[in-house]
Amino acid sequence: MIVYAAISAILLAGFFLGYVSTRPDTFRVQRSAVIDAPPAQIYPFIEDFRQFALWSPYEKLDPAMVRTFSGPQRGKGAVYEWHGKSAAGKGRMEIAHTSPPHMVVIRLDFVKPFETHNIVEFTLQEQGSTTRVTWAMRGANPYIAKMIQLLFSMDRIVGKDFETGLSNLKALVEGQSEAAIPRFASTG
Repeated sequence: MIVYAAISAILLAGFFLGYVSTRPDTFRVQRSAVIDAPPAQIYPFIEDFRQFALWSPYEKLDPAMVRTFSGPQRGKGAVYEWHGKSAAGKGRMEIAHTSPPHMVVIRLDFVKPFETHNIVEFTLQEQGSTTRVTWAMRGANPYIAKMIQLLFSMDRIVGKDFETGLSNLKALVEGQSEAAIPRFASTG
């Protein structure tokens, strides 16, 4: 009886591990929100990491988090590094490409709690007097991540954070007067 149970457990583990290997090698999480403002009013809050901190849901994970900014203040080459406890972890973001006021591409590198390297994209599509802002993240999906995602949906977890951030950005932009909103500079 014990032999059959052991064989069954080994077969089950083999099927599980085989199934995990069939999962996609890359992932993409994406959320969008419509903001009642033109792209030029929204863009400065995305291309400047100091402004980014006003609405990002990740800034609230650890109030004692150490933040470092380097490179240009905004646009291509701007860098934001953080080191916090628990959920905040340690990482670095660098703006890799911009197309003012319609796109910002960021290299996102986590060091802790585990090492990952992803690409984050913000696109701003003008729709009359409003703008559809899309926040997307993509990257490699290594084997261990595939296993974890069978239990915890990355799309659901990270997607909630993106929804919160976009809601915060919407409230921030729509709550500002025209004169108080920083303007973008072409940093290409």
